[in-house]
Amino acid sequence: MSSDLSPLRPVLTFEPELLLRAQAVRVVFFDVDGVLTDGGLYFSESGETLKRFHTLDGHGIKLLQRAGITPAVVTGRDSPALRRRLEALGVVHARYGTEDKRPAAEEILGELKLSWSDAAAMGDDWPDLPMLRRAALACAPATAHAEVLALAHHVTQRPPGMGAVRELCDVLLMARGGYARELEVASQ
Repeated sequence: MSSDLSPLRPVLTFEPELLLRAQAVRVVFFDVDGVLTDGGLYFSESGETLKRFHTLDGHGIKLLQRAGITPAVVTGRDSPALRRRLEALGVVHARYGTEDKRPAAEEILGELKLSWSDAAAMGDDWPDLPMLRRAALACAPATAHAEVLALAHHVTQRPPGMGAVRELCDVLLMARGGYARELEVASQ
């Protein structure tokens, strides 16, 4: 019995213009509800907020970190579940409970000594518009509000909370030239 262990070839492809736009990205701002989650709000009997996260998105965030791209979260809500998930992923740049997302994102940019030209942002609704308008690469899940979709340089095929974040991570890894290398390492 023989097995073919030749290098895997990536099956994903993205438009060259998108990859060019993504090359300079060094930080990515993610909204949570409707981006990292499906956008539904779940509450336990005691009123605790429950969140559902997808492992594809989590692995994509870890791959970004290995590639030297900083993931950051700017969200209008806060919950223990979210904080635990971000801690497990090693996301240290996060702002919770902020409806005015631009100043929160600019504070993170200042900490990292970066500018909007170094940033990508992914959001789904009006509170995300200030980040999306300024970022070098604006991304949205397909279920985002129409005004967000109109600004997006890339609209994901995968739905929010089901791999949309991973899709953006794959774009960034491919733009950096690290996607094929990570795929090969993973397949050994």
